[in-house]
Amino acid sequence: MKKENVMTKFMLVLMILGLTFTSCSNEESETNTSVTQDTSEVALSSEVDDVAAIIGDIVIDSYEFQESNSAGRYAEQSALPDCVMITVVLEQGFREITVDFGSEGCMVQGHVLKGQIVFTYTRDPEAQEVLISYTLFDFYYDAKNVIGSKTLLKQLTNENGNPQFTHTLDLMVIWPNGAQASREGLKIREWVEGIGSGVFSDNVFEITGSWSTTFVNGNTHNYEVIIPLRREVICYYFVSGSIAVERTNFGGTFDYGNGDCDNQATFTFNNGNVVDITLN
Repeated sequence: MKKENVMTKFMLVLMILGLTFTSCSNEESETNTSVTQDTSEVALSSEVDDVAAIIGDIVIDSYEFQESNSAGRYAEQSALPDCVMITVVLEQGFREITVDFGSEGCMVQGHVLKGQIVFTYTRDPEAQEVLISYTLFDFYYDAKNVIGSKTLLKQLTNENGNPQFTHTLDLMVIWPNGAQASREGLKIREWVEGIGSGVFSDNVFEITGSWSTTFVNGNTHNYEVIIPLRREVICYYFVSGSIAVERTNFGGTFDYGNGDCDNQATFTFNNGNVVDITLN
């Protein structure tokens, strides 16, 4: 799910804006250098978004598939390819699932994944909640090493009567060139349409929350969803919703539109300037 890959295109827009205002003065030269560095970090932060999203997808899919099989329901099929090996350990009051992509790697959602995701889960029948905890072992997303853990709290019904997953993020991504970034935050994914239909293509989710990315130089990028992001699984992009963005040298709001499945979005800077964005 590459729903958060919009920042790559935005990076190019900002680099062009930086070049537009280039002059020969030392002060402006330093400013442009800072903008170039910051927009480079935008691209890296976008890649962290993709990593966090695909890990969450895999854990949820593996959990739902295991629960469906355990209950004798087979309508929901796993979205993972055959090259992924899933091992289940079942004991009294304990469940451990290992999702193994192998040392050579396996193509999942257009990316080569290596290593293992191991998670356990416990139920609270009274609260109608399931707590899923996972750890990454020698895990790689393409050539990037991903380290960390995460919890997902599944509520069978939230205050709107819908299933909901709350993702607590704690990840570090290390690139082959030595660059690295850490991600912390909270994302809430509410399942709003297609619940229990057994048909993958009619599922619709709304995402809210806030998160931050911190780089080794101390720069921190902060995000907060201000209008829920609508994810229709038949569409490659978010179809609506917006995110407030604050970074080292600038801030503003991303807006994904009003419901059309297209690759068009806008970014409104804090000073009111608006840039049209075509998503990759």
